[in-house]
Amino acid sequence: MRVKTHILPIIVFAQFCCTSLWFAGNAIISDLIINFNLESSALAHLTSAVQFGFIIGTFLFAILTISDRFSSSKVFFTCAVIAAIFNVLMILDSNSLYSLFSIRFGTGFFLAGIYPVGMKIASDYFEKGLGKSLGFLVGALVLGTAFPHVLKVFQDEMSWKVMVYITSSLSLLGGIMVLLFISEGPYKTKLQKFDIRLFYNVFKIKKFRTAAFGYFGHMWELYAFWAFLPIVLKGYLDIHKGIAFDVSLLSFMIIASGALSCVFSGYLSQKYTPKRVATLALTLSCICCLVSPIVFMIGSEILFLCFMVFWGMVVIADSPLFSTLVAQNVPTHAKGTALTIVNSIGFAITIISIQLLDKIQEIIEVKYLFLLLAIGPIFGLIQLYRTKFSS
Repeated sequence: MRVKTHILPIIVFAQFCCTSLWFAGNAIISDLIINFNLESSALAHLTSAVQFGFIIGTFLFAILTISDRFSSSKVFFTCAVIAAIFNVLMILDSNSLYSLFSIRFGTGFFLAGIYPVGMKIASDYFEKGLGKSLGFLVGALVLGTAFPHVLKVFQDEMSWKVMVYITSSLSLLGGIMVLLFISEGPYKTKLQKFDIRLFYNVFKIKKFRTAAFGYFGHMWELYAFWAFLPIVLKGYLDIHKGIAFDVSLLSFMIIASGALSCVFSGYLSQKYTPKRVATLALTLSCICCLVSPIVFMIGSEILFLCFMVFWGMVVIADSPLFSTLVAQNVPTHAKGTALTIVNSIGFAITIISIQLLDKIQEIIEVKYLFLLLAIGPIFGLIQLYRTKFSS
């Protein structure tokens, strides 16, 4: 069945617009700390708040089988609007750590109706070449995540509140575009009634479990890497006094480079299978974790920057492929629930790794910080080597 050419670009652009909310708080964390008299630990707390909200949201969406029972486009639009409203509440003068935590929690909760639902919409339109389609979609997530960092580069020209307005406006735009231009996909199989068994029945499928466990190992590394990237870059500058670069701009470049690798891995998966490409990417990111203390001590700016950009690419390149494997190895009517529950558990894992790094950074040198992230890729690789996939 031929799919209209405008479908994928609209989904991708809308995903970028809405997921710009994800790290909006991280990009302005220094402003939030100053304006609301917060402790430096607010970075980990507010990052975890978004993750925790996303976890609870995806858990409830999965339990209630929302995206398999209702119009995916309407769910996406509704959540994009509400998430934008929560995001803009950060500008209130009366905010404290507790209110900001609640606001970021609410933003994360409704992102549960954006990121996995966007993948569900793509899987309803693209039965063949799903890896390639999800590569573009996760690439949009990466750009959306990195976007607040590039806004931070222009902080002298705009206030942090303007940055909040921009990201909220983008979310509204993305939701409206999906509502107006994306209808139900030709491969959508609607679940006719609420079925709580669907939540745990998918875990009885061995290939689904393997894909899910590989994703969980990947997620242990990914968001902790993104969240603490500015801290590690600043730590590198502290050690190598003769080197200077813009931390916000470089953070954007490193994270955004992952968008290209997602698209590239999606194309590669059509030739070499999603499992093989995901395994390669996870292996490379694991190696980056293990050698990071050595590279950190090398006083070559070019070598360090090349290494970090490469890591930024391989750390996310496997994400769309794990989602592809999840969608391909469950019944059609369960795709939305399967993608959502895997996201829920995966993001729960990110809270553990983020909080661990937050505590560990107080007692170890910053050059060893990312070494702990290797735990996830090692776990994921063990799971992948245990199961064979036909595609």
